Amino acid sequence: MDAWFAQYVDAYYLRIMVLIGINIILALGLNLITGVTGQLSMGHAGFMSIGAYTAAILTLHYGTSFVLALLSGSLMAAFFGFIIGIPTLRLEGDYLAMVTIGFAEIIRVFFLNFELGGKAVGLYGMQQYTTFSMVFILVILVVVLNWQLLKSRYGRALYAIRENEIAAEACGVNTTGMKVAAFTMGSFLAGLAGGLYSHYMGYIAPQDFGFMRSIEILNMVVLGGMGSIPGVMLGAAVLTVLPEMLRIVADYRLLFYGALLVILMIFRPNGIMGDMRLYDLKQRLRTKEVKTCRS
Repeated sequence: MDAWFAQYVDAYYLRIMVLIGINIILALGLNLITGVTGQLSMGHAGFMSIGAYTAAILTLHYGTSFVLALLSGSLMAAFFGFIIGIPTLRLEGDYLAMVTIGFAEIIRVFFLNFELGGKAVGLYGMQQYTTFSMVFILVILVVVLNWQLLKSRYGRALYAIRENEIAAEACGVNTTGMKVAAFTMGSFLAGLAGGLYSHYMGYIAPQDFGFMRSIEILNMVVLGGMGSIPGVMLGAAVLTVLPEMLRIVADYRLLFYGALLVILMIFRPNGIMGDMRLYDLKQRLRTKEVKTCRS
């Protein structure tokens, strides 16, 4: 598949497609935390950096196989998500957001001074193990697993926490445990995306995972529709392609980018696709088919 794409698809467009796939995995991780469970996390790039650096250091300095390094980076990010989640997810709203921002900043400063991570210069020289076919397969796997989770009783419990945490707890839902689980799974996906990113770009530095990167990921979730898998995928695709399209007006790119986001939030405050889920999309397609057959 990769040879076919390399032959018929321009390298620039192939790069954008790979980055869209990586951002979809990244955004679906944050969607579990913020979109589905309703916990405002603004430090998702910190978990991405843990996965990226762990995988890069293992392959670059220790000769570890890419698959094992990728899994190790994802598990390391999930571990920190679990550790951070236990004390902080008793907080809500702005307090949780401030804690996650602080955590991401601590991680960034750590990598700025981490010898194995190249300090402020960063790491370079990683082989491009990440391919289009690998990203494509992982995106499908992550989407299917997300879909299966959210239509299960655990997924409904997560939605219940978002809508009314007190009512969910009164119905017997272990709200703290479910929030920690969602935070851990979201962090795992962030670490997975980070490992894929580092071995596609071949170079990473602490500034690649700063505060604005976390805001960009959050925008993908909000723009597409919080809690909606199709919406988050669309939001990730739009916000990956949009900066590339605005390169023709490079001096005003951020102005256009911000204006488009504001307009979308005015006319579609719940995101492009609102809270539409894969099940809802399937039902709408079925209804449309029935109407077509009757006519």
